[in-house]
Amino acid sequence: MKTQKFKTNINCGNCLSKVTPILNAESRIKSWDVDLVSADRILTIESEDMTAEDVFKTVIKAGFIAKPE
Repeated sequence: MKTQKFKTNINCGNCLSKVTPILNAESRIKSWDVDLVSADRILTIESEDMTAEDVFKTVIKAGFIAKPE
């Protein structure tokens, strides 16, 4: 299992509700979490084989940005 962290523009609970179905639908993601308290809104992804580019493409489907930390 590989853990990756990304700075995002997921700022609030409403944003989180938009990205949740997209991240939950990605079968390669084993677990994920967004730290809404952190100034950088860190998205943590645990997966076996997703690259940073894969995560970026998945998050952008919901209209948000995820840059490697």
